[in-house]
Amino acid sequence: MATRIDASTLDLKEDVVYTKSVSKTVKGGRVRKFSALVVVGDGQGHVGFGLGKASERPEAVRKGTEDAKKNLIEVSLKGTTIPHEIIGEFGAGRVLMKPAPKGTGIIAGGKVRSVMELAGITDIRTKCLGSNNPGNVVKATFEGLKTLRSAREVAEMRGKTVEEILN
Repeated sequence: MATRIDASTLDLKEDVVYTKSVSKTVKGGRVRKFSALVVVGDGQGHVGFGLGKASERPEAVRKGTEDAKKNLIEVSLKGTTIPHEIIGEFGAGRVLMKPAPKGTGIIAGGKVRSVMELAGITDIRTKCLGSNNPGNVVKATFEGLKTLRSAREVAEMRGKTVEEILN
Protein backbone atom coordinates (compact mmCIF):
# COMPACT_ATOMS: atom_id res chain seq x y z
CA MET A 1 0.00 0.00 0.00
CA ALA A 2 1.35 3.39 -0.96
CA THR A 3 1.98 6.02 1.67
CA ARG A 4 -0.70 8.65 2.02
CA ILE A 5 0.17 12.06 0.57
CA ASP A 6 -0.59 15.05 2.81
CA ALA A 7 -2.70 17.47 0.78
CA SER A 8 -2.10 20.39 3.17
CA THR A 9 1.60 20.57 2.15
CA LEU A 10 0.77 20.90 -1.58
CA ASP A 11 -0.50 23.87 -3.58
CA LEU A 12 -3.47 22.14 -5.20
CA LYS A 13 -5.63 23.38 -8.06
CA GLU A 14 -9.04 21.87 -8.74
CA ASP A 15 -10.99 21.17 -11.90
CA VAL A 16 -14.62 20.07 -12.03
CA VAL A 17 -14.57 17.43 -14.75
CA TYR A 18 -18.25 16.54 -14.78
CA THR A 19 -21.46 17.44 -12.96
CA LYS A 20 -24.85 15.89 -13.39
CA SER A 21 -28.21 16.13 -11.73
CA VAL A 22 -30.01 13.01 -10.63
CA SER A 23 -33.59 12.77 -9.46
CA LYS A 24 -35.55 10.29 -7.42
CA THR A 25 -39.30 10.11 -7.64
CA VAL A 26 -40.93 9.87 -4.23
CA LYS A 27 -44.49 10.14 -2.97
CA GLY A 28 -44.39 13.95 -2.84
CA GLY A 29 -42.76 14.42 -6.27
CA ARG A 30 -39.20 14.44 -7.55
CA VAL A 31 -36.16 14.94 -5.31
CA ARG A 32 -33.26 16.51 -7.22
CA LYS A 33 -29.63 16.04 -6.23
CA PHE A 34 -26.26 16.70 -7.87
CA SER A 35 -23.13 14.67 -8.46
CA ALA A 36 -19.71 16.20 -9.23
CA LEU A 37 -16.50 14.53 -10.41
CA VAL A 38 -13.53 16.68 -9.35
CA VAL A 39 -9.80 16.35 -10.11
CA VAL A 40 -7.14 18.11 -8.00
CA GLY A 41 -3.40 18.37 -8.65
CA ASP A 42 -0.32 20.48 -8.04
CA GLY A 43 1.23 20.24 -11.53
CA GLN A 44 4.32 18.58 -10.00
CA GLY A 45 3.35 14.90 -10.20
CA HIS A 46 0.60 14.76 -7.55
CA VAL A 47 -3.01 14.28 -8.65
CA GLY A 48 -6.25 12.93 -7.20
CA PHE A 49 -9.93 12.60 -8.06
CA GLY A 50 -13.10 12.48 -6.02
CA LEU A 51 -16.85 12.18 -6.37
CA GLY A 52 -19.18 14.39 -4.36
CA LYS A 53 -22.95 14.13 -4.08
CA ALA A 54 -25.27 16.67 -2.48
CA SER A 55 -28.59 18.47 -2.86
CA GLU A 56 -26.82 21.60 -4.22
CA ARG A 57 -24.16 21.80 -6.93
CA PRO A 58 -21.55 23.88 -4.99
CA GLU A 59 -21.81 21.52 -2.02
CA ALA A 60 -21.31 18.51 -4.33
CA VAL A 61 -18.18 20.17 -5.79
CA ARG A 62 -16.84 20.89 -2.28
CA LYS A 63 -17.39 17.26 -1.22
CA GLY A 64 -15.75 16.03 -4.42
CA THR A 65 -12.72 18.25 -3.77
CA GLU A 66 -12.37 16.91 -0.21
CA ASP A 67 -12.60 13.33 -1.52
CA ALA A 68 -10.01 14.07 -4.21
CA LYS A 69 -7.55 15.39 -1.61
CA LYS A 70 -7.86 12.07 0.27
CA ASN A 71 -7.11 10.05 -2.89
CA LEU A 72 -3.89 11.73 -4.07
CA ILE A 73 -1.32 9.66 -5.97
CA GLU A 74 2.22 10.41 -7.08
CA VAL A 75 2.91 10.03 -10.80
CA SER A 76 6.29 8.95 -12.20
CA LEU A 77 7.38 11.59 -14.70
CA LYS A 78 10.21 11.66 -17.22
CA GLY A 79 10.69 15.36 -17.86
CA THR A 80 7.39 16.65 -19.21
CA THR A 81 5.97 13.26 -20.22
CA ILE A 82 5.51 9.73 -18.85
CA PRO A 83 8.33 7.14 -18.77
CA HIS A 84 6.63 4.51 -20.95
CA GLU A 85 3.45 3.56 -22.80
CA ILE A 86 0.60 2.20 -20.65
CA ILE A 87 -3.06 1.24 -20.91
CA GLY A 88 -5.16 2.06 -17.85
CA GLU A 89 -8.31 0.00 -17.36
CA PHE A 90 -11.33 0.45 -15.12
CA GLY A 91 -14.63 -1.25 -15.84
CA ALA A 92 -15.27 -0.98 -19.58
CA GLY A 93 -13.11 2.18 -19.78
CA ARG A 94 -9.62 1.87 -21.22
CA VAL A 95 -7.19 4.74 -21.79
CA LEU A 96 -4.05 4.36 -23.90
CA MET A 97 -1.27 6.76 -22.85
CA LYS A 98 1.91 7.21 -24.91
CA PRO A 99 4.92 9.39 -24.10
CA ALA A 100 5.53 12.22 -26.56
CA PRO A 101 8.54 14.42 -27.39
CA LYS A 102 8.84 17.90 -25.88
CA GLY A 103 6.60 20.41 -27.63
CA THR A 104 3.87 17.93 -28.61
CA GLY A 105 1.38 19.16 -26.01
CA ILE A 106 -1.48 17.22 -24.48
CA ILE A 107 -3.32 15.26 -27.15
CA ALA A 108 -6.29 14.01 -25.15
CA GLY A 109 -10.03 14.28 -24.69
CA GLY A 110 -11.51 16.64 -22.09
CA LYS A 111 -11.68 14.23 -19.14
CA VAL A 112 -8.16 12.83 -19.59
CA ARG A 113 -6.78 16.29 -20.45
CA SER A 114 -7.74 17.78 -17.07
CA VAL A 115 -6.06 14.87 -15.23
CA MET A 116 -2.86 15.29 -17.29
CA GLU A 117 -2.73 19.09 -16.84
CA LEU A 118 -3.16 18.86 -13.07
CA ALA A 119 -0.59 16.04 -12.84
CA GLY A 120 2.01 18.25 -14.55
CA ILE A 121 2.25 16.20 -17.75
CA THR A 122 2.55 18.58 -20.72
CA ASP A 123 3.56 16.23 -23.56
CA ILE A 124 1.50 13.08 -24.08
CA ARG A 125 -0.73 11.29 -26.57
CA THR A 126 -3.83 9.52 -25.28
CA LYS A 127 -6.80 7.67 -26.70
CA CYS A 128 -9.94 6.50 -24.92
CA LEU A 129 -10.78 2.93 -25.89
CA GLY A 130 -14.08 1.37 -24.87
CA SER A 131 -16.35 3.32 -22.55
CA ASN A 132 -16.49 7.11 -22.66
CA ASN A 133 -18.32 7.37 -19.34
CA PRO A 134 -16.55 10.25 -17.51
CA GLY A 135 -16.20 8.33 -14.24
CA ASN A 136 -14.71 5.24 -15.87
CA VAL A 137 -12.40 7.29 -18.12
CA VAL A 138 -10.97 9.25 -15.17
CA LYS A 139 -10.59 6.09 -13.05
CA ALA A 140 -8.91 4.24 -15.95
CA THR A 141 -6.51 7.17 -16.40
CA PHE A 142 -5.63 6.98 -12.70
CA GLU A 143 -5.11 3.21 -12.85
CA GLY A 144 -2.67 3.74 -15.71
CA LEU A 145 -0.82 6.57 -13.96
CA LYS A 146 -0.55 4.48 -10.75
CA THR A 147 1.19 1.64 -12.57
CA LEU A 148 3.85 3.83 -14.22
CA ARG A 149 7.39 3.03 -13.10
CA SER A 150 10.54 5.04 -13.57
CA ALA A 151 13.82 3.53 -14.79
CA ARG A 152 15.17 3.80 -11.24
CA GLU A 153 12.29 1.74 -9.81
CA VAL A 154 12.70 -0.95 -12.50
CA ALA A 155 16.47 -1.06 -11.88
CA GLU A 156 15.93 -1.54 -8.12
CA MET A 157 13.45 -4.37 -8.75
CA ARG A 158 15.83 -6.18 -11.09
CA GLY A 159 18.94 -5.51 -9.01
CA LYS A 160 20.66 -3.63 -11.83
CA THR A 161 21.88 -0.10 -12.44
CA VAL A 162 19.83 2.53 -14.28
CA GLU A 163 22.40 2.55 -17.12
CA GLU A 164 21.93 -1.19 -17.69
CA ILE A 165 18.14 -0.72 -17.90
CA LEU A 166 18.30 2.23 -20.31
CA ASN A 167 20.79 0.56 -22.69
